[in-house]
Amino acid sequence: MWRHPILLALVAAYIAWGAWGWFENRPVDPPDGVLAPTDPVQDDIPDSEGANGETVRFAGWALRARAHYVITARVLGIERYSLDTLAKLVPEDLALGWGPMSDSGTLRTFEISQSNRFFYWRAKGAMTLSRETVIAHSANTHVIPADPSVAHRLSHLRRGQVVTLSGDLVDGVREDGASIKTSLVRTDTGPGACEVMLVREVEIER
Repeated sequence: MWRHPILLALVAAYIAWGAWGWFENRPVDPPDGVLAPTDPVQDDIPDSEGANGETVRFAGWALRARAHYVITARVLGIERYSLDTLAKLVPEDLALGWGPMSDSGTLRTFEISQSNRFFYWRAKGAMTLSRETVIAHSANTHVIPADPSVAHRLSHLRRGQVVTLSGDLVDGVREDGASIKTSLVRTDTGPGACEVMLVREVEIER
């Protein structure tokens, strides 16, 4: 009989831990209107400079910067990974939207999801935006935290928040020869269309 109070206490602690986790990560529900009106700012690094520049080594990967990159966007989705082959380098993907894809009124007409390192969207009814507009104003971004402070801030992002990320778009090669390449445009889709970003600064709009 003495075990029952301990079991009940453990169950209660588990429920409380789960409730707190949900509370900390609960989505934000901002009012209608464009929250992130500007396009991402990208400053490409010439191939000669990138090839001769310093290579950043991180989690068994050699990363080469292809462009300096700053994006202010609404968080449309967050998918965290711990078991796949990229998890040590890229612990989470952010689905990000800007311009019309940062407007709550517009987003209510879409279903948005993430899985297997991809970002998916589907109109619930008649399209309120053209397919080209949706593609050009949203992206799945593989985020690589540059240090523990950045990792902490990224891990506490919530869907619906507006965030500014600053850093570099990078290509990477792992010690075993595996590779990852970043997209350098906002108009592509499908495999290879994700931005791979080494994030150096995170600013969350309050």
